[in-house]
Amino acid sequence: MGFGQVVIGPPGSGKTTYCNGMSQFLKLIGRKVVVVNLDPANDLLPYECAVNIDDLIKLSDVMSEHSLGPNGGLVYCMDYLEKNIDWLESKLKPFLDDLGITSSNISFSSIRLNYLFLIADHYFLFDFPGQVELFSLHSNAKNVITKLVHTLDLRLTAVHLVDAHLCCDPGKYVSALVLSLTTMLHLDLPHINVLSKIDLIENYGELAYNLEYYMDVEDLSYLQYHLDQDPRSSKYRKLTKELCDVIEDFGLVNFSTLDIQASYLFVFPPLYSFLNS
Repeated sequence: MGFGQVVIGPPGSGKTTYCNGMSQFLKLIGRKVVVVNLDPANDLLPYECAVNIDDLIKLSDVMSEHSLGPNGGLVYCMDYLEKNIDWLESKLKPFLDDLGITSSNISFSSIRLNYLFLIADHYFLFDFPGQVELFSLHSNAKNVITKLVHTLDLRLTAVHLVDAHLCCDPGKYVSALVLSLTTMLHLDLPHINVLSKIDLIENYGELAYNLEYYMDVEDLSYLQYHLDQDPRSSKYRKLTKELCDVIEDFGLVNFSTLDIQASYLFVFPPLYSFLNS
């Protein structure tokens, strides 16, 4: 059994930076970390990468050989990974087998023993591509995750990052809510939505309401007034209202916040505790 996070979100939301920060935090608290890069377009990796999809397939080769653009190339790469899932499983199995302790020579209570196994085992961080269609329109990324869960007995949580500056524009914020809900329903994993780059939000203007309103995602009717101020948004008033009603009816979407530039000792413990709860 292994534990880990599936880190997803739109391009530029900070997934790779998050994986780098979370891996450093986990090392500080004594966890062994395995960071898995599954984004073939990610050439500059700030973290120590244990498994890299670039060793299996290269996006540049796919684009040139099949005359595909970046998005089509990424879909092809993820489809290729699904068909060659045994490659990824073989790369991950050594980390799952390297537990280092056995119950035969330990006489602790079951609770203490379970805790000891948890600390000794590796913690996995999967850095996925940012193309949203991979998690809303296509099933290959979901199939890869599902196979890892069932074949390797992994316990995974989806961490969906959304750039906090979208809160400054009501229309973009509603779009982010729809994307978050769609991703939650599609992946069918324990899920946490995170507003990233919260330290930069003031650079994009003043929020219409306090930050807690955007985190809690309650009573979205308050956004309607601000949406009506934009002639482009008022044109789709009924559609926006219906989308907000759907989001509220499901009642699944809310956000935590993340300032990656703050000290790891203050940023990651609450998020890590929530993920393990």
